[in-house]
Amino acid sequence: MAIVDDPRTIEFDVRTDEMLVNMGPQHPSTHGVLRLVLRTDGEIVSEVTPHIGYLHRCAEKIGENLTPRQWIPYTDRMDYLAAMNMNLGWALTIEKLLKYEPPEKGRHLRVIIAELGRIASHLVGMGAYGLDLGTFSPFLYAFREREKILDLFEEACGARLTYSYITVGGATADLPPGWLPKCEAFLDELEPIIAEYHALLTTNAIFIKRTAGVGVMPAAQAIDFGTSGPVLRGSGVDHDLRRDGEEIYTAMYDGYAFEVIAEKNGHYPKDHDYPAVPKEAVLGDCWHRFYVRMLEVVQSIDLVRQSIDRYSRASGSHGEPMKLNQKLPKGEAYLETEAPRGQMGFYVVSNGEAIPWRARARSSSFCNLSVATELCRGCLIADVPAIVGSLDIVMGEIDR
Repeated sequence: MAIVDDPRTIEFDVRTDEMLVNMGPQHPSTHGVLRLVLRTDGEIVSEVTPHIGYLHRCAEKIGENLTPRQWIPYTDRMDYLAAMNMNLGWALTIEKLLKYEPPEKGRHLRVIIAELGRIASHLVGMGAYGLDLGTFSPFLYAFREREKILDLFEEACGARLTYSYITVGGATADLPPGWLPKCEAFLDELEPIIAEYHALLTTNAIFIKRTAGVGVMPAAQAIDFGTSGPVLRGSGVDHDLRRDGEEIYTAMYDGYAFEVIAEKNGHYPKDHDYPAVPKEAVLGDCWHRFYVRMLEVVQSIDLVRQSIDRYSRASGSHGEPMKLNQKLPKGEAYLETEAPRGQMGFYVVSNGEAIPWRARARSSSFCNLSVATELCRGCLIADVPAIVGSLDIVMGEIDR
């Protein structure tokens, strides 16, 4: 302490120490068993270090000891909030190796199931994000509608979380009688409810203050870190594998009309009455990443309606699952699909046996999480759940 000439003025030599704060691996805002080590100076975060591996189950090594069809249940447990989409990615990869083309009816069935899985996943993302930011009602609203999708999935395959329904060759069973009218009735119920979600979160003044201008990720940074899905499109990058991927995957959506949700020339698609982007929002921030998922739900509703119509008019089989011990041709195959959280890739190497020599998964959430350190640098501690929540990660997919 130093006393200067003016007796009323006292100067203090104040020093602060940095502190390490552990967030997780049991913290409710880390979306699973994720541990974040925060280096803080007061309320300001200077560094965030993710520690992963708490949910590692050796899934890829197990894939080298099972036939492709036997490994389907393990893909369920990667992104367990979008298990149908995980089944689809692995099935298409093996079909690419086999040079197998599923029948038309099976193709449309897969679109129905995959887009319903996308809706269910985004509903969880929306509801859980509300919890991260301190509001409970959106979580209950979202799970109310998600339960109806799970009821449809249960009727189709008997399971509500890990399905093993979409498999190599098609699906384990055709849709049961009366399923399509129930699905259409659900879509008719869900579409007007989207406005309630926008009122609860999208246009909520408190939600906007917590997310707009927070965790801004420019398009170049999003590309450099290999992000994908809504995280990438929330930065304005117009890229979606359903349109831009390999032919074996894009052929599934051949003839379907849908728009990739990304801000183009300062505007989002205007086919529906979307809320306006608030003036506080900056392209690439948490609000935009959330907004993209909300608009994708509407696009998926349209896609399911189109696929129901095409499925109803298609003739033939829904597809025949490959034999359990069918041998694979020698070679390798890699394919990425547009899962709800981004580009989910599967890689398989075969030496001609029924069991692959190598099985590998490329996680979308892993790359999306990698940018958290940069996004959180210089933010407040209270903003960390908002930023991490906007990435919508699932640890089962990251750790495998």
